[in-house]
Amino acid sequence: MDFSAIGAAASEALTLASFIGIGGGVLLGYIIGVIPGLSRSVAISIAIPMTFYMSPYIAISFLIGLSKGTAAGSAVSAILLNAPGEASSAATALDGYPMAKKGKPKTALQVGLIASVLGDIMATIILIFVAIPFARVALLFGPYEMAAILAFALVFIAGLSSGSLFKGLAAGGLGIFLGTVGLDNQTGLPRLTFGYTELMDGMPLIAVAIGTLALSEMFIQSEKLRLERTTMSVKLEHRPDDHITFPIFKRILPTILRGTGVGTFVGALPGLGPSVGSFMSYGMAQKASKTPENFGKGEPIGIAASESADNAVIPAALIPLFGLGIPGNVSAALLIGAFAIHGITVGPLLLRDSPELLYSIFAGMILASIIMFILGWFGLMVFAQITRVPPHVVIPIVIFFCLAGMMLQGYGTFGLVILMAFALLGYLMKKYDYSFVTFLVAFIITPMLELNLRQSIILSRGNWEILLGRPIALFFIVCTLLALIMLTLRTVRTGKPAAGAATD
Repeated sequence: MDFSAIGAAASEALTLASFIGIGGGVLLGYIIGVIPGLSRSVAISIAIPMTFYMSPYIAISFLIGLSKGTAAGSAVSAILLNAPGEASSAATALDGYPMAKKGKPKTALQVGLIASVLGDIMATIILIFVAIPFARVALLFGPYEMAAILAFALVFIAGLSSGSLFKGLAAGGLGIFLGTVGLDNQTGLPRLTFGYTELMDGMPLIAVAIGTLALSEMFIQSEKLRLERTTMSVKLEHRPDDHITFPIFKRILPTILRGTGVGTFVGALPGLGPSVGSFMSYGMAQKASKTPENFGKGEPIGIAASESADNAVIPAALIPLFGLGIPGNVSAALLIGAFAIHGITVGPLLLRDSPELLYSIFAGMILASIIMFILGWFGLMVFAQITRVPPHVVIPIVIFFCLAGMMLQGYGTFGLVILMAFALLGYLMKKYDYSFVTFLVAFIITPMLELNLRQSIILSRGNWEILLGRPIALFFIVCTLLALIMLTLRTVRTGKPAAGAATD
């Protein structure tokens, strides 16, 4: 381990610019997370253009802090409004809202905050100790292994992130098709550009991300303006008996540890997402409880189980990202775009080429967790008031930031047309239950998959028998085929998802 790089990372994390950047990301994430309907992926896609003029470390730490703050903030609306900021906080609402209705809203919020922070910090520590050895091993992989791993990840995500394997594969196929737009990385000839020079570098990632995630979500939220949430809101008041106590903390601590383990495991598997982790942890806590009948009626253990797993997924999803360059969920996929903006190749090469940056990001993640706790603990009353902002005020503001973010890319009117096209595509995909998670991940990893696949074909000269001397590549090829067969059979037999639909 490079202790000089660790020392430099720690000193950079303690600078004023670092505090401002990371703290600003966590604060913005908290505000966005409190507003129902705005998920962490929407927040990151809108915020990526804000990082153009930041240093690479501040930019990535800002986005990771934003993701963490959004996850913690979404619990506020789940507890006070019974309207989760995103799907992964739905499990929190099962016990959080009943507990708030019983006159303990502040206690519920504090339980959720402590579980979020502890789950996040412990998962970050696991990331640090796992990702670096993982990346060292991945440096030994050649194009055969990387092509096989990427293909397996794509099939795995398609099967688990959609209600149907066939819909998942269709969404992934569309992502691969659009990911090939631009100059051929081998011959240099343009592909599917139709004479537009703006497409020589491929479809702009910002347009794809903001359109399919943020702008399409605003279209969907506009259809829900008829829903009146003000009558459901629980008012947060100062009461001497409404706060977390040591006996409550002692009760929830084992649940937080178990939830962190569940969230870390789920986050490290590409495609599952925080929703699967939070509901899995909640179910395990209910089964392990001596009084399972209390769940759904205001049980603090239920809140702790959901929030610890939900927030542990965020650092855990970076394990395959830093180790192999494969995003574990949409938020991690968007970070690849942020790295690309700053000219950095994410994956195992990051450890070899920029170890100081990697260690600085780890230090920034720990700092973000601490800031998240401070802001959440002392800003409860302020964030609770944000839940009262009506949707008809929020939606135009978000749309404005979507359009402004695209304009900052320098594509002009052409960029806005592309943005609106992907917004319409994202709207239709969400309406008809096609996995936009699979689509976006496939779009992002297609250049890497194509490059490694073509290199493998050239090196092997078309002789597949060379794979017999590549056990790792052969193993993942077999896993890909088995996953395709099993997921296809399960989809045909049941007509239902092979796993819970994962969203980010």
